[in-house]
Amino acid sequence: MAIPAPSSSARAVVTGASSGIGRELARALAARGHSLIVVARRGELLEELAAELRSETVAVEIRAVDLSVPEAVEVLAAELAGREISILCNNAGIATFGPVSELDAEYERAQVRLNVTAVHDLTLAVLPQMVERGSGGILMVGSAAGNMPIPNNATYAASKAFVNTFSESLRGEVAGQGVHVTLLAPGPVRTHTPAPEDQSIVDKLVPDFLWHNSAAVAQMSLDALGRNKMRVVPGILSKGMSVAGGYSPRVLTAPIVGGFYRKLGDA
Repeated sequence: MAIPAPSSSARAVVTGASSGIGRELARALAARGHSLIVVARRGELLEELAAELRSETVAVEIRAVDLSVPEAVEVLAAELAGREISILCNNAGIATFGPVSELDAEYERAQVRLNVTAVHDLTLAVLPQMVERGSGGILMVGSAAGNMPIPNNATYAASKAFVNTFSESLRGEVAGQGVHVTLLAPGPVRTHTPAPEDQSIVDKLVPDFLWHNSAAVAQMSLDALGRNKMRVVPGILSKGMSVAGGYSPRVLTAPIVGGFYRKLGDA
């Protein structure tokens, strides 16, 4: 069975919808006729997005929620459990670079709450209704970074390892029950190439040909979810990291990759 068609009563939920892949997922879902609940910390950016996407047939609801705050996640999860949720895009996430011992401990804990706990809690909120209906779609935004140990990106890599494994394990549980689960494991993604004066350290260190367009990633992810494909790995770098994580000796890959990520932490 395909993921549910758009309806006036159902909502597709996108977390981290204020920018990047999340914003493009919201745009792509609206273009396909799905009404939305968009979630992010920055309410003003969600207002702009909602104004862009609302139409006679597409409703857009805003939830300005910090998903690293457990109490806020609890409220949102309770609401979603009582709504008709056709699609959940678990996209929100943050990353840090550098040795864990030198990073802000509270921010590292917040990263785990956002990248792991919120993903888990929101999935638990909507999954029972999807199984009961025999239809639904869950897109998990993991990362190629979750396939290997990455010194100087340790918390992020570990959190995305959870998302990667949770997604594929969940997929096995709901096989044959009408619920699609797809993992998106992207490498570097951006909406446009910034001018030299606006480039971040990541823009400067990663060559242009290794970047993937966020709008294209959103479209291919939703297409894959519709086909119930297990994993989407866009871009040369993400494919390379997936292969390296699966087949290369970690004692060799970890220092190499960790050295690159140390440069990001030093910036």
